[in-house]
Amino acid sequence: MTTYETYGLLFVIAGVLTYLFSFPIRSLAVHYGAVARPDAEHIHDRPTPTIGGAAMFLAFTATLVIASRIDLFNAIFHGSSEPLGVVAAGAVIYLVGLVDDIRNISAPAKVAGQVLAAMVLVFLGVTMYYFKLPFDSSIISLTPSILPLVTALWVVGMANSVNLIDGLDGLAAGIVAIASASLCIYGLRLESLGDLGVDNLGPLIGVITCGACVGFLPHNFHPAKTFMGDGGALFLGLSLAAQTMVIGGRTENSVNAGVDVSGLTFFRFAPLFIPFFILGVPIFDTAFAIVRRTVQRTGVAERDLGHLHHRLVRLGHGHRRAVLILWAWTALLSAFVLLPTFDSHANAFVPIGVALLVIALYTVFRPGKGLHSGTDHGRHQRVHSSGRGRHLREPRP
Repeated sequence: MTTYETYGLLFVIAGVLTYLFSFPIRSLAVHYGAVARPDAEHIHDRPTPTIGGAAMFLAFTATLVIASRIDLFNAIFHGSSEPLGVVAAGAVIYLVGLVDDIRNISAPAKVAGQVLAAMVLVFLGVTMYYFKLPFDSSIISLTPSILPLVTALWVVGMANSVNLIDGLDGLAAGIVAIASASLCIYGLRLESLGDLGVDNLGPLIGVITCGACVGFLPHNFHPAKTFMGDGGALFLGLSLAAQTMVIGGRTENSVNAGVDVSGLTFFRFAPLFIPFFILGVPIFDTAFAIVRRTVQRTGVAERDLGHLHHRLVRLGHGHRRAVLILWAWTALLSAFVLLPTFDSHANAFVPIGVALLVIALYTVFRPGKGLHSGTDHGRHQRVHSSGRGRHLREPRP
């Protein structure tokens, strides 16, 4: 089998396992009461399991074990603790989210659990090594003393970005699927160009995560039969953090101080800026949420109805169409990363394309529009996030 065929096979395995695992997970959730129950404020008409993320984590782990038996990945698994690091850290952060799904732990406790997961990554070697700024010849090498802090910030940022966009059925799973697929393709492309070692774990994590998300969508797309919960969202965020760190923070060209940058694309020259494009939707949403809540003098962790998906619903888009629009934005942003790595002539269009995207996003989702966290005199439709009753509340008369 070729490299791409092997990766395709793992994608299918992860998807099928996630789809199948979701059935017993849903039954267990109902049996033990881990459900969002219908009430006067929610339109779903039956108890909906909230721990569906367990199926993705289990399928991810099982597929990674299968990959370890394939000769193509011997360089990744032979003598390396990184695959174990991703699984162990994923287990830690999933359990933190699971406890929050069941018992609603405090925000500081949740962040502490995320930091603990990040430290597991650091201890087992899953982190970035250096940082390269665009259009600057200097290299920022990350020393062992700073690695824990940088990794913790990266993991916490990614995990909470995914958690914040988990506000509509299928939204987070779809966006992470697109982002992971893009990172996998990007990593494999860098390998073929000699910029990334064949022992890099990033593309493998990307394809398995993508498969797990796609396999979960039949259970999670509106109307959802199960929610991924905070556990699933935080695990997906950690997976994205691991992918971006080991791909973007280890690209060989970024440590070659004498490299001639004239022939490189923007994203080969400064690879750690990749996630800010591929994950533009959740990062943009998170940044606006922080600004919005700071201006309103509310807690940063306090939920409101100003997220991008809430705005789309208030603009008149239905639940499914709002999700599809945000999926399309993610795919478009991902294309800005992938196209220049395959065609150097596309470099000239990147600055113009990015400027157009920023203007379009600002025009449609400008910070001063729809920032109210209340009901806006009863006209807003409420959307619940994090898997606890993620359904629209009918506007009051």
